[in-house]
Amino acid sequence: MVRELGYPDPDTFLPTYGLASGWLDALTEETGIPPERTVLGGFSQGAVMSYALGLGADRPRPAGIAALSGFIPTVDGLEIDLERALPPVAIGHGAYDPVIGVEWGRRAKETLERAGGKVLYRESPLPHTVDPSFLADLVPWLAGRVPSG
Repeated sequence: MVRELGYPDPDTFLPTYGLASGWLDALTEETGIPPERTVLGGFSQGAVMSYALGLGADRPRPAGIAALSGFIPTVDGLEIDLERALPPVAIGHGAYDPVIGVEWGRRAKETLERAGGKVLYRESPLPHTVDPSFLADLVPWLAGRVPSG
């Protein structure tokens, strides 16, 4: 639940964050693929959780974060760590997004770049949706995050 955009409700967000963290930890254990070879990504709420899982102070850094039409959450009980080396981040956002305004994508870009992060950023003349042309840009970006071999 989001009472105010950018500030998810801790009572619903933190348990979900805990479950997603546990799932990622189990995936690492099951597959043997470490977090630094894993890219987190999502659209809208999935982007918000990808930021939380990839930037959380209690989480290992992933190989990258792909955030489409989301925001870096501010939640009581969740510490976002911008001090450790940041993973590369790809941000795509619709300039006409009526659900999560483009200013949230811009704010994430600025926040990450100020902290020394490398950001691929694209705005598209679209509403709250995924731009297929940005997905094409993500293919080489993803290949650069987790080289084969």
